[in-house]
Amino acid sequence: MEGATGVTASIEKSIAFVFAIVVGGTTSFQLAKDWKSTGLDNQVTKLLLGLMAFGCILVILAAVGVLGGV
Repeated sequence: MEGATGVTASIEKSIAFVFAIVVGGTTSFQLAKDWKSTGLDNQVTKLLLGLMAFGCILVILAAVGVLGGV
């Protein structure tokens, strides 16, 4: 059963890596598009998009084995 766990973990990491690239790219594009907007609600949107992009970077690093000690 050890082998199945390793295969499942590899599939999970691969899926996380692909979706982190997709979400991170979309987030970066939207952040660049909204960068010059003003107003409090737009500032909050930019903050949340920046945090989402940072989270995607962390997921990518974890998926390739840099974070998490795996």
